[in-house]
Amino acid sequence: MLKATLKSLLARKLRLTLSTLAVVLSVMFVSGSLVLTDTLGRTFDNLFANIYTYTDVQVSAKPAVDTSQGGGQDTNTPFPASTVEKVAAMPGVGKATGQVFLNGAQPVGKNGKIVLNQTGQQFGANWTGEDDLVHLLSGRGPQADDEVVINNGLAKTANLKLGEKIDVITRDQQRGSYTIVGLLQYAGGRDSMAGESAVFFTTDKAQVSMLGKTGQFNVIDVRAASGVSDDQLRDTVKAGLGDQFVVQTGKQLSEESSKGIKDILKYFNYILLGFGAVALLVGVFLILNTFSIIVAQRTQELALLRAMGAARGQVLRSVLLEALLIGVVGSLFGFLVGLGLGALGAQAFVSLADGAQVAGLGFPISAIIASFAIGIGVTILAALMPAVKASRVAPIAAMRESAAPDRPLTRLTVSGAVITALAGGALVWGLTGAGGATLALVFGGVLGVLIGVALLTPIISKPVVAGIGAALSWSIPGKLGRRNSSRNPRRTAITAGAVMVGIAIVTAISTIFTSLSTALGDTIDQDLAADVVVLGQQTSEIPPVITPEQLQQIKDLPDVSTTAAFTADAVTVNGEQQFVTSYLDPAAVATVLKLKANEGRIDRLGAGEFIVDRRTADDRKLKVGDTIAVTFAKGQQKTLTLVGISDPTNVAGGIVVDYADAEAGFTFPQPWQAFITIKDGASVTAVKDQVNEVLKDNPKVQAYTKDEYISTNQQGFDSILVIVQVLLLIALFISVLGVINTLLLSVIERTRELGMLRAVGLRRGQTWRMVTTESIVITVFGTLLGLVVGAGLGAAIVTALKDVLGFGAVTLPWALMVVYFIASIVVGGIAGLIPSVRAVRLNILGAIAYE
Repeated sequence: MLKATLKSLLARKLRLTLSTLAVVLSVMFVSGSLVLTDTLGRTFDNLFANIYTYTDVQVSAKPAVDTSQGGGQDTNTPFPASTVEKVAAMPGVGKATGQVFLNGAQPVGKNGKIVLNQTGQQFGANWTGEDDLVHLLSGRGPQADDEVVINNGLAKTANLKLGEKIDVITRDQQRGSYTIVGLLQYAGGRDSMAGESAVFFTTDKAQVSMLGKTGQFNVIDVRAASGVSDDQLRDTVKAGLGDQFVVQTGKQLSEESSKGIKDILKYFNYILLGFGAVALLVGVFLILNTFSIIVAQRTQELALLRAMGAARGQVLRSVLLEALLIGVVGSLFGFLVGLGLGALGAQAFVSLADGAQVAGLGFPISAIIASFAIGIGVTILAALMPAVKASRVAPIAAMRESAAPDRPLTRLTVSGAVITALAGGALVWGLTGAGGATLALVFGGVLGVLIGVALLTPIISKPVVAGIGAALSWSIPGKLGRRNSSRNPRRTAITAGAVMVGIAIVTAISTIFTSLSTALGDTIDQDLAADVVVLGQQTSEIPPVITPEQLQQIKDLPDVSTTAAFTADAVTVNGEQQFVTSYLDPAAVATVLKLKANEGRIDRLGAGEFIVDRRTADDRKLKVGDTIAVTFAKGQQKTLTLVGISDPTNVAGGIVVDYADAEAGFTFPQPWQAFITIKDGASVTAVKDQVNEVLKDNPKVQAYTKDEYISTNQQGFDSILVIVQVLLLIALFISVLGVINTLLLSVIERTRELGMLRAVGLRRGQTWRMVTTESIVITVFGTLLGLVVGAGLGAAIVTALKDVLGFGAVTLPWALMVVYFIASIVVGGIAGLIPSVRAVRLNILGAIAYE
């Protein structure tokens, strides 16, 4: 039996290749994602270890509000220079250097725009001279307040040279022009540590521009005296400074920084694993269909083995052995391809960070185990039903000329209906938030619906395929292709099911995000009275702000009616970190955002007062007159009193504090956005141009019309839809393999029939059209089914989440759905090429004699 199995497997090389390729595609995204995250994790471990190689101990002050969000220690809080002297006098300290070094020195390029980098880090620092880490490539250190040293990476990016001028916007939001007097490199000849930009000022200038006043630092670099370990030095300094400071060794800083990057990498892993999950699901249909056809075509062969004495168990093991071999080979190649994808992805990712080198490519145990467990498991699972069917072949079947007819579809249809109903119930239950396993219920429900519909596909295929085929049956080849696709509903259903799953998932996601995008646009259009909006793109922790002088100039424009501006910052509210907003003119904001008072007053605020929207008030159980304890980013602690509650709205909300409190306590109290209404008869475009003229020296923000603002807010959904399109391409590629596989095996099965058709006058071109029609019918059927199922799933999810999202109108992505449908016709034609060529090239006499 073993020899027979291996010979049967090797005798059908095309079938073997297609089946193995399905497993490879199913596995490679899973292994690739795990290899990528492992490689990048070790790469950034090495990178940050190199960055902090020359750091013994670093000291920073604990912030009043920690805004690091897991990406390393927050070092933005200044402390007096006397702290440096205190540390320098401690036992075991060789040298203590006070430093200004924090994000917020934004260089302006020659084109008038901010010079961006992939890290979002634009450091401003004081020049303390050359050391083990930093050395001058050319020039000298800054000696006057209008001189700077920049890292060579920034010089290359912005095409700057020694002696040229560079404009820099510092944390105090002042724009200054400086002469470049020095270019620096880091140890190892690196132009930057990780792709960031760095501008070094004189100490006094750095303190004023980055920290607000002289006589302050935000970091102390502490070097250990001879014979003192880093851990000993850390403990000594920590004991001497107390709990208001954070004292860490270079090793701790490296681990903390690397952890922040690894947390971000998890999201890339989830995306790749999502691709892998879709590939797996579609691959199951391909493998299932392949083995089903193989078993059907080998009925006589299997029956002959049974007649020669093979037991049911031996036949069952024979088919499962084929699946096992295909699974092992496919898993191996899937892992190797994933290894290559992971390596390429890591190289591309790290190329964005200057100075980083990809760590040696590893073979993570998780990737190896997952690849083989998934590849072998999925293949054997998909082959299990055909294997059981093979074991039931009666020996008497060896004497028949054709395979046994398919059984009635009753049991399959009932099973599909029951599974679909149960899965639909689980989906609704999960979406309504019942029980504690909401996410599991939703994912289980979606998967169950797809499986249930797939089981119903054979009974659905008869009328639908007949209808689709009718549109293509204007000729004899078209009629034959339609009948061929209707001949075996099970086979057609499984093949179309692979197409259906991919299309359904993509259509559901597209429906959800199209609905959200449209609803967001409608909400903004309805609730926002502004004609012009001023805002910028935030690329780091430093917000793009409008200076007070520019805001006043905008208000003074002759065609401007109302200008409403706001800012925001992280604070702690009753001990919990939260973002709060501040309106520069609450009455103007209420007008432009169409806010109405639900209780109390919302058109004015005084120091120590705040307002909220009704949704926030209900969530926090607040009523007018209640108080909250707020700690601002700069350390002020205040008790605020609630004076008003606005009606719920989707364009504004949360806690709003008085601007006087924001000016004193926010890290960046300048306004982030401004909403402008114009006078009757004024031109929106003209006012937008006037506002942009005011902002010409502020490269961080610009004015948009209301429609442009809505489009800007919808860009995030558009980006997700691009990822969805990639997901569709992967699913379609595997589905194409399924159609090719089915048609190739069908052509082999119908060899004698094709020979007879050719003998009675069917020409080569007609044969090609017949097979191509069959391919198109199957693909279009799967696409139509996927569009209906996907749209239904997407609509159900959007409707169920209405209360959570605040809006629930369903908007179907009609344009995308039409594109998917047209693409399915093209894909069907392409998938039919290889089987058509094989059918056309059949030798007529040989085909007639084929058994």
